[in-house]
Amino acid sequence: MTWTLLSWVLLAALPPDGAAQLAKVDALMPELRRIASDPAVVREVKRQNAQRVPLDTVQKLDAEWTATPALTPLKRRMMGNACARVLYRHRDRLGRMLAEVLIMDNQGALVGATRRTSDYWQGDEAKWLKSFNGGRGGELREKPFFDDSSQSYVLQVSLPVKDGARTIGALTVSLSLLEL
Repeated sequence: MTWTLLSWVLLAALPPDGAAQLAKVDALMPELRRIASDPAVVREVKRQNAQRVPLDTVQKLDAEWTATPALTPLKRRMMGNACARVLYRHRDRLGRMLAEVLIMDNQGALVGATRRTSDYWQGDEAKWLKSFNGGRGGELREKPFFDDSSQSYVLQVSLPVKDGARTIGALTVSLSLLEL
């Protein structure tokens, strides 16, 4: 019930020409695919995948991440590492419409992010499940919602990160509906 109400509030807050916004998202897709295929992003995902961190370790890191709203060393690392720096460059180039950008590895663990996410492990969420898709890759455009981590109404788009034809991770971009 709450989500339905929130959806109606969100739709009421959208500009009258919602179709124009969706057309803008369609027009952005080539740029978002460029981020997902950026050689530096691919390199960082491959580097993290090569570490072969056990899923139970990833889930322990996730529990630590969600246990505190504080900016922990792990959170700082995810927002300041080589992958995050590449994402910041793309965000700076494309502007404020990119409310948040994050990259995940082949288990759904964060590789880099432009904002502090609500959790470290995305592997149980549609954004990773659909875009990684068991290693087959896929694209997902979610319905608009209010995103706590970016504090804005967004539409999330998730895409596979590929090394050649092989899916190795995923990208999720939160597009600010007010900035489209």
